[in-house]
Amino acid sequence: MTPLDLRYAHTVKTLIVFALTVCAVAPALRAQSPTDPYAHILAGAPVAQREGAGVLKWKPDFTYDTLKKSTNGIVCYDQSGWPLQNAYSIECTSAGNLDRVAQNYKFEASGDRARRNALVLEAEKNGTRVKPVFGSIWHHLYGPDKDHVLHHMTVATPGATGATLGLPENGTANGAWVMDAGLSSAHIMLPPQE
Repeated sequence: MTPLDLRYAHTVKTLIVFALTVCAVAPALRAQSPTDPYAHILAGAPVAQREGAGVLKWKPDFTYDTLKKSTNGIVCYDQSGWPLQNAYSIECTSAGNLDRVAQNYKFEASGDRARRNALVLEAEKNGTRVKPVFGSIWHHLYGPDKDHVLHHMTVATPGATGATLGLPENGTANGAWVMDAGLSSAHIMLPPQE
């Protein structure tokens, strides 16, 4: 490996360690303040980032209203019941990923997963797919209802492959792995937490 490859691998390993550390606090994600009207949405954010996290409300035209301004660059929103989302679905990510979120919602609007996948592949091929912020973490809190949820985290690594990150490209090892290798949607998958 070249010195550049070693630095890249070290950066990725640091991101993985950070993400796994955040996973360790997953059980505390359900703790909510009864006085905060956005507590159920902010439950998707890591505990240490909740206070400064923003809250958005997405509209049918794929724009959003800011209900609570972010002071730390993290934004959270309730996407429960949106096309191709779970009945209960909270997502938090970097504010730098909001254009990608809007594009995702446009692709998912039909409610047809095959159509959504075709639109994503077309955007990848023609260069219009919005890239996420490299290294940004996506927090997903989802399930059939608010009492039966999983917390799932992914780390955006657009364009990365298993070879560039030193990780497998499938989840058979029950650890971190790269999904969608080589695409703008490449990301490190981490096992979901209850």
